[in-house]
Formats: sequence, structure tokens, C-alpha cells
Amino acid sequence: MRIQMDFAEYIRKFDDHTAKYIPNRADWTPSDKAVYGPQRYFDLDHEEANDLRYKAVRYQLNRHFQSNRTYRTYCEELDFDPMSIRSADDLDNVPVVSSDFFKSYPSGRDFALWLANIYTGELPRVHIKSKEPSADEVIKSFNDAGMAVAYSSGTSGRHTFIPRDMRAFFSNEYALSKGAITMFYPRWGPDMRSFLLMPNPFKTNLFAGRLGTVMYDIMKDVEVALDQEVNTETVRQSMAKGDNLVSKITKYVVSRTTQKSVDRIVHWIGERAKDGSRIALVGVPFMLHYVLKELKEKGRSYDLGDRSMVLTGGGWKAHENERIPEKNFRKDVEELLGIHPEHCLDMYGMVEGNGWMLQCPEGHHFHIPTNYLHPMVLDDENKNIGYGKYGRFAFLDGSMGSYPGFVVTNDKVKMLEHCPYCDRPGPVLEPEIARIPGKEVRGCGEEMRRMMAADVGGE
Repeated sequence: MRIQMDFAEYIRKFDDHTAKYIPNRADWTPSDKAVYGPQRYFDLDHEEANDLRYKAVRYQLNRHFQSNRTYRTYCEELDFDPMSIRSADDLDNVPVVSSDFFKSYPSGRDFALWLANIYTGELPRVHIKSKEPSADEVIKSFNDAGMAVAYSSGTSGRHTFIPRDMRAFFSNEYALSKGAITMFYPRWGPDMRSFLLMPNPFKTNLFAGRLGTVMYDIMKDVEVALDQEVNTETVRQSMAKGDNLVSKITKYVVSRTTQKSVDRIVHWIGERAKDGSRIALVGVPFMLHYVLKELKEKGRSYDLGDRSMVLTGGGWKAHENERIPEKNFRKDVEELLGIHPEHCLDMYGMVEGNGWMLQCPEGHHFHIPTNYLHPMVLDDENKNIGYGKYGRFAFLDGSMGSYPGFVVTNDKVKMLEHCPYCDRPGPVLEPEIARIPGKEVRGCGEEMRRMMAADVGGE
């Protein structure tokens, strides 16, 4: 029987393994204090969380207004003055940018200029050799210069591209992993072995894949579902709805690769069941769903519950037609792997921010790290409607320094003031999160695109 570790010691051990992600304390900004300071993300006193969040958001707001010409012009056209933000109660007034804006990019060298105009601060020197570079070539050039540019899967038909510097990337990795191990306390340990149900994070710039880099620092051993290069073209063809030949071939290859990955994962689980390793299965739910289906078809099951955990995220993407209710998914995990629903959690986040919301074990509501993330639910007029009503999710990310992380999404959510299942303070999102079909957010995207077009294309 494993002895339960004191939480403070638990976090100290985590910080030891993530030391490279944490800036020198002497150099901490208000954003760093909000991300790295609190021991617990989801148990902070209301006033403490408000103070940390306000100072972090205010710090980044001033930076972006002063050092990001595009965002400053956007604020000025809205007649917004950052000096008007004097308390946490004023944060709802900060101008937000539509997530659709980050999909409105040109091609070739203009794409590189577009990224540069989004970025806050001084970019490193970027060398692009090709006259008409692909998106992947541009991204590689930025990343070779010390950046961490990543992109979404592009389920809407367009990728979302976000330029992070390494400080922002490390902050993202730390916040994600700390939030996760906090919710899984005391199950995480550096002696765990993990299967990452995603591409190799060192062979892709797909955001959901890149996230996995931190696993190599907090786990004893990490396997990956797809150990080959994944680029924007691969993702685009695999997500395409058309019937062109290239897309058909890509999808066929992906399906063959997926089956091989499933077979490897099933074998790996069987081996871990024999050797008694503590394990974590981390990644997209549809991949684990395929594994569970395979186990069911072969009449196999395991009892890994005392030493295992499951963390999913990223949704079902192109596999939406195979989505099953969360409750059924967790039931399959319990019946086939012996992992209790309390230790099968989902996370909610997006490429546009570092704000990772984690389900609680008790009720599987998404808890919001309000120490650095200011959440809002907006109506069609971009007004915050507060708690208890469905609307469009928006946030101010006080940790994001490499671009204005003040974003309104296309996700339909309902926010509650408190979790109805656990006693952790702070707001939560109900588990049912859906995409809002149709129109873009009014007033947010077009202005930004127009200003960027002037910078990129020239007037």
C-alpha cells in the first residue's frame, strides 16, 4: 500500500522535475507570480485569486498595449484606455479578440509577417530561405530561431496559428501539468510510466502534440501513439471532408497507422498489468476509445485502478461520429481497465491560451485556474452574462506574454459560481461544451483583420 504524500511535498517534488520551466524567482513578473506562486490552483481564497489574476492581466495588458502595434490600434479604435482598468471588477472591459482572427492568415512570406505582427515584443532573427515558403517552413524558421509556434488541428477547415516564445511555452506546459497533478493528487509520481495517445511532441508543431513535451520531465518513461513527423499538410488531408485522391490516401494511411497504434497500446497495457507499473494514459479520447473497443472485442480486461490514471483532452475531432457520452466512456474505462471514474478526467483548453481547465474527480465539472485566467461568458453583444446562462466562452489570459491572450471563442458554455459536487472554491464550467455554428463574434474579428491586412499586404 502506497503512503499518501503530503500535498506540499507532492508539489515540491513536481517543481523539482519541472525546474527548467520555472523562471528565476528574482525575475518573476506579476504573471509568473500568478502561475508559479500558488501551491494549489483550484483551492485559492477568492481574494487571493482575484489579486493574482488582476495583477497578471493588468501587467500583460500594459505590455501588449505598449509593444503590440496591432492590438494597440485595435484598442484605440474602440476608444479603450488601459488606465481605465483599476480593479478586478474592470477586467470585463478589456477588448477581446475573436478566435476566428487567428485563422485569418495569408500564405508564404506574408504568413511570416502576419505572425510577427501578432507577436508582442522583439522577435528573434528569423531566416526564411524559400521565396514561397509553406506554413511548415515558416513555422520551422521561427522555431529554429527560438520560438514555439504551434497550430490547432483545424476542424473548422483552417488552422489556428499562435506564436509563443519559450517563456510563454514553458508557462503553458507548467500550468497544464500542475493543474493535472493537482486534480489527481496523490496519484502522480515521477516513477510513473505513460502512454501519450498523441503524436511524438518532438516531431510535430500540432499544439495537441507539442503539449506532451512536459511528460518527459514528469514521468519515468513515455511511449507515443504516433512516432513520425506530423505537419500541417498531413493534418489537413486527414481532417478533410472531400473525396479527392490525396485525402483518401492520407486517411487510409492514417487508419492503418491508428490500428497499429491501438495494437501497441493494448500490448503495452498488458505488459504494465504484469509488471505492476504505475501508469498514465494521456491524450485524445478517441484513441483510448479505440483501445477499449479492441479490448472488448478480444474479451480482455485489467485491474489497473490502484496505480493508474487517465487524462483526456482535445475532443474527438474528425472522429466526432464515434463520440460516446462521457459517462459511458468512463464506464468503459472502469470495466476494461479497472480505473475508477474519479481517476478518469478530461481537460478543456485551446491553442489560443494557457488556461487549462481540469475536471474535478467528484463531479467532472471543469475548474478554472482563476489565479491567472479571467473567464467570461458573453452574449451576442459581447456583454458578460455571468453565471447560470449559456453563452460564448471568453477569457483574459494573464500568463500569456507573447501575444494578446484576450480571446472570445466559438464555444458554447455555462459557467457556475461554484462546483455543485466538490468544495473547491471558484467558478466552473459545466461538462457539456459545444461549438457555436455560424457567425463570427461581432466587432472582434473584422477590425483586427483589416489592420493586419494593412500591415501585411501594404496600402
